Amino acid sequence: MKKVNKMVFISLIVAQSLIMFIIENQIPYPFIAPGAKIGLSNIFVVIPLYIFDGSTALTVVILKVVLSTIITGNMSTFLYSMAGGLLSLLFMFLEKKYLKNMISILGVSITGAVMHNLAQITVASLITGSINLFLYLPILTFLAILSGLFIGLVANFLIKQFNKIKFLS
Repeated sequence: MKKVNKMVFISLIVAQSLIMFIIENQIPYPFIAPGAKIGLSNIFVVIPLYIFDGSTALTVVILKVVLSTIITGNMSTFLYSMAGGLLSLLFMFLEKKYLKNMISILGVSITGAVMHNLAQITVASLITGSINLFLYLPILTFLAILSGLFIGLVANFLIKQFNKIKFLS
């Protein structure tokens, strides 16, 4: 793929992730888990991880977090999102690289969702000085499994569609 084509594709992926972030911010939080989100913008982290590589996905994560922080103007969002994004990407990258014959994109996506929540709970615990926040982790883990499965299914479908585009060859 030409460098310009790749840059355009990454720009479109980042833009789509920001659109999903904005849309998701309009959805009310579920009663059972205040603050929990589906993580729709993470579809656009899984896609470059599978179409390109970890460094491209890292670029998307950093741009997504920085730009979404600028949109919301909330610095705590930056801390939670960056910690969650980096830890989840690290684990997804390692799983994809070393366990690719044993774990599908669905498993990788679920791991990413669980690690994202773990990182965010850790940051919240450090900020508040309360380890009790980890009591919330079982509920968040259950929700992460569901959302990670959904994100993985959507990303898998989109990757198959993107692979048909001559622009990417």
